[in-house]
Amino acid sequence: MRRAALLIVLTLAVAACSGDDADSATTTTGPDVPDGEVTTTAAPEPGEPGVASPGSRVSVDYTGTLGDGTEFDTSIGKEPLQFTVGGGEMIGGFDAAVEGMTVGETKTVTIPADQAYGARDDGLIVEIPLDQVPEGVLPGDQLVSPVGQVVTVLEVGDEFVTLDTNHPLAGEELIFEITLLSIDG
Repeated sequence: MRRAALLIVLTLAVAACSGDDADSATTTTGPDVPDGEVTTTAAPEPGEPGVASPGSRVSVDYTGTLGDGTEFDTSIGKEPLQFTVGGGEMIGGFDAAVEGMTVGETKTVTIPADQAYGARDDGLIVEIPLDQVPEGVLPGDQLVSPVGQVVTVLEVGDEFVTLDTNHPLAGEELIFEITLLSIDG
């Protein structure tokens, strides 16, 4: 019964963190822009050639950092990230930031938690029997759930393990520097 409950909780957690909020706005910032101020740049209208618009297949390079400057992910030195604008493949704030960009354009956006991986939810902290996790797990370890979600081990007891099923970046404001490399369609 507990295994089924964990699977349901993990499935709900994945759905809650899927980033389907593609209609959310982003705040464009930069080194010369005070915190919280929105900047706009004159760009061609979406749908024009060379402009990322809904349905466009794009390639981007990006670097993601937290507010304290900690880099959590980058495509630099790897394959560029490819996705369809407005296709629900990306967190809403990232997707919205790329829409309207022109090939070769670079911008920095600050994405609030509610447009990224959502707020942290203490209801997503669960206990499961110790025999349902790999032997030797320690607090701080990250495991992959049966549905492919990354979970973090908070506590290991004699009979139960406490897991945080929130996305590791839940509750975080994310800062991305994004360069649009190409539009493939």
